[in-house]
Amino acid sequence: MNLKEEKELRSHIRSLIRVVKQKRIDEEQQLRNIINSLVDCEINLMTEAATADTDPTPNKSTGINVLEDLLKKIVPILQDDFKLITTEEGQRKSFRAHIVKAIVDTLTPVATNNEAGGAAGGSKELEEEIDIEVGDDDDEKFIDIRTDAEKSAEDEPEDPREDFGTGLESEDKTGRNMAYMTFKKIENNIIDSYELLSNSEDQELFYDYLIANVKLYFDKFEDELAGTVEEPTNQAYIDAEAASEEGGGGDGELDLGEPTPDEVELGL
Repeated sequence: MNLKEEKELRSHIRSLIRVVKQKRIDEEQQLRNIINSLVDCEINLMTEAATADTDPTPNKSTGINVLEDLLKKIVPILQDDFKLITTEEGQRKSFRAHIVKAIVDTLTPVATNNEAGGAAGGSKELEEEIDIEVGDDDDEKFIDIRTDAEKSAEDEPEDPREDFGTGLESEDKTGRNMAYMTFKKIENNIIDSYELLSNSEDQELFYDYLIANVKLYFDKFEDELAGTVEEPTNQAYIDAEAASEEGGGGDGELDLGEPTPDEVELGL
């Protein structure tokens, strides 16, 4: 083979190598594209599944749907405030009793007003007004005979917490005061949610299930506060404790006896 033929052969070989390398690069790129497509498809499927799990099908009752939305707002507030009351169980019982009664007392007049608003025309008796005219001269003639102490006592505003939960037998004021503070945080949410409903069936379901769920959540919170983890132990500890009691108390350690010669030699 002469020099010219050798150069041509080497040129062909280099061209062939380039073709093989390019083909390999193209195949690798195609494989990457296929893998990326599969990954994208899997991610989309996982995203759709997660969305389906977090967005469940709404309940058939509008009242229950509105209540569920309300509970998401008020339950965390009830939980946080309930778990602040840890001195004694009686305080928590007072708290939950005042909250439940406050819900009942709040929704009862709202329901009554809604029913009255739905009546056609209204009552003429409700529209009548009785005007009592008092002359300016009569006001000027009034003589206030109260002492300064009486005036101060009568003018002092009453503590609104005293009327909160009136009728309950609980005498615990800590639970009542905490409930008063908590209910102020959730009262408007409850009223606003209830007033969204005009269907009597929705209103009844909302009311009944609200009371039931609030009480059930209080039960859950109480269980969480009362739950304790038993300390793990083993037989060695039980034996050591028993030996300590039999030996007159001691320091609670095991009696290992006299050291053996080997232990003495090792400095144990």
